[in-house]
Amino acid sequence: MSSPHDRTDDDEMDLESDRYSVASSMHYAESVSTSATSHDWEMRSASPAPSVYSMTSSLRASSYREEFGRGINNYSEVYRLPADDEEFERLDHQHIMFMEVMGKYPPPLPEILADDTPGVTKAALDLGCGSGSWVLDVVRDFPHISAVAVDLVPMQATNMPPNLRSEVDDVNLGLQHFYDSFDVAHARLISSGIRDYKGLIDNMAQTLRPRGLLQVAEFDFRVYDANKQPIMPSRLEEDTPCIARWMNLVNIAVEQRGGEPDAANHLHRWTTEHPDLEDVVCGEYWFQTCPWKQGSDPESARDNRIGELMREDILAFLKSGRPLLLGSDLDYVLVEELEMDAMRELMEATTETYIRVQSAYARRKP
Repeated sequence: MSSPHDRTDDDEMDLESDRYSVASSMHYAESVSTSATSHDWEMRSASPAPSVYSMTSSLRASSYREEFGRGINNYSEVYRLPADDEEFERLDHQHIMFMEVMGKYPPPLPEILADDTPGVTKAALDLGCGSGSWVLDVVRDFPHISAVAVDLVPMQATNMPPNLRSEVDDVNLGLQHFYDSFDVAHARLISSGIRDYKGLIDNMAQTLRPRGLLQVAEFDFRVYDANKQPIMPSRLEEDTPCIARWMNLVNIAVEQRGGEPDAANHLHRWTTEHPDLEDVVCGEYWFQTCPWKQGSDPESARDNRIGELMREDILAFLKSGRPLLLGSDLDYVLVEELEMDAMRELMEATTETYIRVQSAYARRKP
């Protein structure tokens, strides 16, 4: 079985520039305080047992620290993307784009969460909930269910529905306290913070009740060319798209932190080979990085419109990736110049590149 840890990270990082710095520029500012509204804040200890304590205002403030001008979670050294208002706004817009391209829910979900079993409250679990866009849709569309949203920082919803509970936790510690409790378990674009994604899928499967639904979606921190082949940057290729070079650095930095940037490429195998899952359906979705198509036909027009949405997402992601890259000992000038070049490339919209998102959903066996 292939592993994302087979390559030599330092060698690949050196290919980008001789300005690679060995001196860390990471600094830690005071924790930034945040506001949040949930009727039931919880944080679990390092034990997989369901030991919890209430989230006080001081604990809420200590959930964050500032790095390179962005609010970063104070709970995990693996996941280093921001968890601030700017990032949550990006995730909200991304959610809308994903719904249009990938659909709001997998086909089995409405039936699974239907209010059709007297005396039984259906339940949904959202891991790495981010801004909460997905789980908020679920609890509003299915108000009879209960839901738990888990992330490394408190969920920032201003009007927390009464059937939704937010928990602060690191899912890398295990989900044993959730076993056999949910009808739906969902995770999307969290591989950068997951040490063992195959193990996560196993844990998610165990959280489900019989015939419950597991749903995951990830991208591999790669940029693809017009032929939908991955672009593997090298300093010998002067014409390599800047966004591909930038994304390659993010891929390496995620792996160095302990995440699994290539998890997307294994979702099919991990779900189809899992002994407790059946009815597996896998998919892939290709997003233009910008509106580069020249045609005026309806398909090109739609692809370009989605490309505009993805471009806005990537432009925001360029800023979100700064703490990760600068915290990985990369030279500030290198990161600044590559970010600006990638932004200019995206705005010119002449480079034919794609982002690939892969998904899988499956049912737990009876």
